[in-house]
Amino acid sequence: MARKFSAKSTADQVLNGVDLKGKRFLITGASSGIGLEAARSLVSHGASVVGAVRDRGKAELATASVRNAALQGGGAFKLIELDLASLKSVRDCADQLVADGELFDSIIANAGVMATPFGRTVDGFEVQFQTNYLGHFALLNRIEPLLADEGRLIVLSSQAHRVADVDLDDPNFEHQAYDPFIAYGRSKTACSLFAAEFDRRHRDRGVRAASVMPGNSLTDLPRHFSKDDLQGLLDTVGKARAEAGLPPAELKEIPQAAATSVWAAVVADKDEIGGRYLEDCAVAPINDAPNPFADGVRSYALNADTARQLWIRSERLIGAA
Repeated sequence: MARKFSAKSTADQVLNGVDLKGKRFLITGASSGIGLEAARSLVSHGASVVGAVRDRGKAELATASVRNAALQGGGAFKLIELDLASLKSVRDCADQLVADGELFDSIIANAGVMATPFGRTVDGFEVQFQTNYLGHFALLNRIEPLLADEGRLIVLSSQAHRVADVDLDDPNFEHQAYDPFIAYGRSKTACSLFAAEFDRRHRDRGVRAASVMPGNSLTDLPRHFSKDDLQGLLDTVGKARAEAGLPPAELKEIPQAAATSVWAAVVADKDEIGGRYLEDCAVAPINDAPNPFADGVRSYALNADTARQLWIRSERLIGAA
């Protein structure tokens, strides 16, 4: 695949010259941060976007820029309510989308939370595990027929997947001490494994799925960190990379952080990205160095056996909820 873009590319640069009229997208978490920017960029190039949001009233105000971009670019934008921390809300959202019956060319599973205090959802699952992963798993399996043949599923993972593999025996921290960042890392590894297994299961009709590391940016995702804690994390990242002889990590602007999701959903060769983990608008290399803040993907996040086991475990979990 020719490398046209980089870590500094923006979503608009990725879509430069691309006409998306007639194309339809679903983005979860579309009212802030990367999801908001991805939606704005897509509609400004003519796409129709459905933005799934937890609080529709607040999102109406927050997404005014997207509606303005849609008017200017010939696209369309509407909202649908979705609380990934409630399987009832997931089912209601899915049922509404299925009833509408309109297909999506790409779905971007973008919504998420980071390093939350310990808590359980209304369904009894650890908050990050359900919000980041299990809710998306339930939603995507219910609306999978709406993903058009030759379509794409893009699931946001994170560099934090390098912190921890999934724990299939204790995904909800019932038998171990809770660590917010370990829980976040596990949920993002689960997202990558989900994309890999979804890709395996649906590629026979041309559908490809990939996971994305968008890049670190100052969205409201780390809202559970104090200012000092966030600076401490950035300092830890910098020190760990320096000790490994790696260049300093650079924070991305939000338009840059949205670029890889948009690139994967629209521009990239889908057969080259299918089943892979992506960063900086490229397929990331396997890197099993223990440094949790290195670049690349740890092999456990794409392990086919683990991905199948997680899928089966997840079916049982949502079936029992």
